[in-house]
Amino acid sequence: MSHLLDPELCAALKRLRLGPIVDTLPARIAMAEKDGVRFEDLLLVVLTDEISRRQSSSAFRRAREAGLEPDMVAERWDPTAKVHFDKRLYAELQSLRFVETRKNVLILGPVGVGKTFLACALGHLACLAAFQVRFTRADALLRQLRRSRLDNSRDALMTQLCSVDVLIIDDFALEPMNRDESRDVYQLFVERNARASTVITSNRDTAEWLNVFDDTLLAQSAVDRFKNNAYDLVIDGESYRSRLKPKATAEGHLPLAPVVKTNKTARPRRPRW
Repeated sequence: MSHLLDPELCAALKRLRLGPIVDTLPARIAMAEKDGVRFEDLLLVVLTDEISRRQSSSAFRRAREAGLEPDMVAERWDPTAKVHFDKRLYAELQSLRFVETRKNVLILGPVGVGKTFLACALGHLACLAAFQVRFTRADALLRQLRRSRLDNSRDALMTQLCSVDVLIIDDFALEPMNRDESRDVYQLFVERNARASTVITSNRDTAEWLNVFDDTLLAQSAVDRFKNNAYDLVIDGESYRSRLKPKATAEGHLPLAPVVKTNKTARPRRPRW
């Protein structure tokens, strides 16, 4: 039986910016009355609900601002995929200790094996833990830096890129870079090294990265710094992309995305940009 809330209580909760509690409080009260739960325990459950809701809402906002694909979360990875990588290493990366210790992550593998998915999943976990994250494809990043030179915003953009807790660069080293692009990447690698974590996905091994830089000396310095401070996650197997293809249900409707719940506790961090 649903418990009706006093309108004055609802108004007071809304004035305290606790309005969402109104949606779940009747069910919580009914459960407490049925099970004989103490008032203190009921209050703890209700407040814990609100804390979880706020953490989820904040994580969603940070992930959206970071540019992460909303469906590429760890809970939605298909374990039946014929894709092979070091599961123990990835579990270690999911602990986010690499972020706390300012280490890098290099995700290598052929086209389509799920490199972007696994990188995004790490980004979502970092957002849930209240880290500031930014996801970008390498070509889009270079275009953005190129445009920033035209409106004199390069220094501000580079400050953002160098200060974000986790910078994810997807599909790095696909094409050769010109002189300015090589210098941009060099500065980014050097200034972030041991100060913040960078996650890079690539089809090419780091030895091949040297050939895409315009300046060999800059390339050697930048790549050496990055790879010697990075975890290497190598992926192989069949294409994972077919598993991301939209499918209709038997009724002809697209399936609803499942609700993903988490009990992780976010660490409060002050936004840097």
